[in-house]
Amino acid sequence: MPKHRLFFLLLLLLPLAGSRPLSRHDFHTSVTQMQYNATGKTFEISVRLFTDDLEAALSRQSGQKIKLGGKDSHDALVEQYIRKHLAFTSPRKQLKPYQYVGKEPEAEATWVYLELPYNEPISGSLIRQDVLLDLFDDQVNLVNVSYQSERKTYLFKKNQTVHEISW
Repeated sequence: MPKHRLFFLLLLLLPLAGSRPLSRHDFHTSVTQMQYNATGKTFEISVRLFTDDLEAALSRQSGQKIKLGGKDSHDALVEQYIRKHLAFTSPRKQLKPYQYVGKEPEAEATWVYLELPYNEPISGSLIRQDVLLDLFDDQVNLVNVSYQSERKTYLFKKNQTVHEISW
């Protein structure tokens, strides 16, 4: 290819390089694993989010640019965001408190760890999971619940942010 054609091709593509979307990937999804620990009568919960999506959500929430890293001090912001967008309600319609354990980076993702004491039947409980739905209309959140040797998956998306657990 002649040099002048390559130059014009680069000139045409240059504006596209600056027009990056909010996210660096084509799909927006999170995966939440809820594993029941019968001995401790708790759900051990891990939420896997794309780090750039989580940073965008935290930046919007705090009004400042947030960059998550190895030794950052943004645990309080992460906890606040997760508590705002993830909730559990007992069959008796009582909000179930959970403990924020921490977070851990992994390649392009961030894992958030929670612990939910649960000492009653799970059937009839509600899960609200609307993480990142405030940023992306195409966001899909999967929640895998493992309880008494059985596993069920629930799909959360825009206009479907609450599911009743049936066991």
